[in-house]
Amino acid sequence: MTSSSVLDLAPVVPVVVLEDAADAVPLARALVAGGLPAIEVTLRTAAALDAIEAIAAEVPGAVVGAGTVISARNVSDTVAAGARFLVSPGWTDPLLEAMKASGVPFLPGVSTTSEVVALLERGVSEMKFFPAEAAGGTAYLKALSAPLPQARFCPTGGISLASAPSYLALPNVGCVGGSWMVPGDAVAAKDWARVETLAGEAAALRG
Repeated sequence: MTSSSVLDLAPVVPVVVLEDAADAVPLARALVAGGLPAIEVTLRTAAALDAIEAIAAEVPGAVVGAGTVISARNVSDTVAAGARFLVSPGWTDPLLEAMKASGVPFLPGVSTTSEVVALLERGVSEMKFFPAEAAGGTAYLKALSAPLPQARFCPTGGISLASAPSYLALPNVGCVGGSWMVPGDAVAAKDWARVETLAGEAAALRG
């Protein structure tokens, strides 16, 4: 999988926070069945590494990645667990070097024009735009497209089923990240059929 394919796997990348690793496989199966194979498991809980490992081992249709990657240790731990792509909320040179050395595609996070230019200088043209809504939303990304057309983004943060199409219509957006298809109450109730239905609605955004 090349770096560019992370942005092209599906219109939406589910951003998943799992408190219980036992939920990882059924949740991932529901997302894949709904048409969303790229799944970002965030490192916000103690269960995250076990969840990544379980999905990588037991859900062949899934392309599992790690989110909230903020250190070289995070990079090595998640790749060892089976992560096939990495996503960070921001970046530093040491973190960027660790992600480059990992051998898997990665999306470093940006929220300013200077950060975008700095990544382009370092040979990176695919990025996470975070926090998307708070950082200026579609208007900001549209403004970036003229001077920096070579940069492509996965906006994440505050995006919903209703707002996603306006992001996906932009030429410099490859996909969006969001958690609306994995609502906490559905996960708590283990309502995987609902997750699959919501994933299907999200997957249909780019017909």
